[in-house]
Amino acid sequence: MTKTIESKYSGKLEITWYNGKKHLNSANANYSYGSLQRILKFGLKKIDLSKVNSVLILGLGGGSVIETLRQDFNYSDLIEAVELDPVIIDIAKTEFGIEQNETLKIHCADAYEFVKDHSKTFDLIIVDLYIDLDVPNKFLDFKFWDHILALKNSSGSIIFNAAVKVSKADKIISISNYLKTKVFKVELYDNVNNTNTVIIAKGL
Repeated sequence: MTKTIESKYSGKLEITWYNGKKHLNSANANYSYGSLQRILKFGLKKIDLSKVNSVLILGLGGGSVIETLRQDFNYSDLIEAVELDPVIIDIAKTEFGIEQNETLKIHCADAYEFVKDHSKTFDLIIVDLYIDLDVPNKFLDFKFWDHILALKNSSGSIIFNAAVKVSKADKIISISNYLKTKVFKVELYDNVNNTNTVIIAKGL
């Protein structure tokens, strides 16, 4: 059984069951609870979450990374999530049980404007911003990454789930190299789960 929901930002979204689990998909990509969840779990395994007391997630989707943090890693501290699309926020709540509480704050906002206008810092920032198969260009701009760096605690980490479009591969590498100039240990993992590139940057 598949439910279709229209979004002005993401186009046609589908909620469907696969292997006994509910998934959220766009026309060409898994948004939550499928390959995306496995990709972000791969990144989270590289982070020492015992030293993480605050997480910022840019791109909520159906909230599968929150489920992963809570259930697979027993992370119980504060999570703040930023999601542009109110339709997706509603889907996360009604279909997947992801809603605000004392340890989860959800901001309905453009991630670029959010990071530009906020000054609170975080131990872990997860950047998971794309529409269907594409990361919008503004999130591949060094100015955006300067804002991300300003929101990261000095010893904190960044996980970037990067675009799957081959045409932007050079830009992803340039972001990785840029982060290396900011005194980071930067690891780039290609073709994670046969899909995406993942960049992990850690404070030294």
